[in-house]
Amino acid sequence: MNRRSPTPPRPGEPAVRFVDVTHRYGRHRALDGMSLELEQGQTVALLGPNGAGKSTTIGLLLGLLEAQAGTVEVLGTSPRQAVAAGRVGAMLQTGAGSGLPPGVRVDATLRLVRRLYRRPAPFDVTVERSGIGRLLDRQTQRLSGGQAQSVRFALAIAGDPDLVFLDEPTAAMDVAGQRAFWEMIRHFSREGRTVVFATHHLQEADETADRVVVLNHGRVTADGPGAVLKAAVQAHRVRFWCPRPPVGVLDGLEGVTDVAVRGQRVDLASLDADATVRDLVHRRIEFSSLEVTGAALEDAFVALTSRHHERGESA
Repeated sequence: MNRRSPTPPRPGEPAVRFVDVTHRYGRHRALDGMSLELEQGQTVALLGPNGAGKSTTIGLLLGLLEAQAGTVEVLGTSPRQAVAAGRVGAMLQTGAGSGLPPGVRVDATLRLVRRLYRRPAPFDVTVERSGIGRLLDRQTQRLSGGQAQSVRFALAIAGDPDLVFLDEPTAAMDVAGQRAFWEMIRHFSREGRTVVFATHHLQEADETADRVVVLNHGRVTADGPGAVLKAAVQAHRVRFWCPRPPVGVLDGLEGVTDVAVRGQRVDLASLDADATVRDLVHRRIEFSSLEVTGAALEDAFVALTSRHHERGESA
C-alpha cells in the first residue's frame, strides 16, 4: 500500500508524550501530574474506571483541551497542529446514533470527508484498509451497527494519519465483526502507525494491545503488556464443577479470597492455588473438571485501581 503521510514522524520520536500534566475542572483534579509516553507503531489500550481521567486525556490528545500545567506533544508537535496536518484520526462515541449523515451513500460520505484533508490517503487504499468495499453503494441509515462502525473507522483514517484514536471501537459488533475489525487494525499498525483505543472490554485489550495503560485518579497506575500486568497480581482462579457446592465451606478454604457459585460451577479466587486444591481434597469436597489459571486482566485491573484508591484515601 502507498503511504502518503503529510509529515513522516522522525525515527525514535514518541507518538504521544504527556509530561507532568495537570488539568482541573473547578476543584476537581482530572489529571494529577500525569506523565506518559507512547512509542510509534504500538497498539495501546487505555483503561480506567469512570472518573479516572480518560476523557480528559483523550481531549488533550486530540487538541480539544489545553493542558493547564505540564506538556502534551503528539508526533513531536502540539496536538492541534498534528490534528490540523491530518496526522491524527479519531473515532469517537456517538451516543444513540451512528454519527453518519443519513440518506447518503457510503462512497459519497468517504469522498466528502477526504476533501477535508490536504493529503488524504487514496480512496481505494482507505476502502481496503477499512474493509468497507461491499458497503460503498449502501445508504448510511441502512447499515448495521457493526457496519456503521467500520465506515466510521474508514472516515477516521481517510486523512492517512500516523496516529489514530478509537473510543469503544467494537461497540455494536458481533463476535465475528470484532475479530475482523481487530485483524484490520493489526494490518494497519504493521504499517508503522500508532493505534490508541479506549475500551471497557478487558479481554479485548488483553488480546489485541501491545501495551495496556491503566489510569486512575488522574495518574498512570499501571503500564505494560497485559501479561506483565496480570503477573503483578498474585491471585489465581480455581474453577471446578460440584453437584452440591457447600458455599460456607468453600469460603473457608485455604488461600481463597472470593467465591462465585453459578449452579454447579464454582469459581474461586485464591492467593495460593496449590494450598486451595489440597484443602479441597482434604475436606473431601466432591469436584470434577478442575481448572487452575492465572489472574485475568480483569483481576489485575480491579486490584491495581483498588490499591491506588486505598493509597489515595490514606494520604
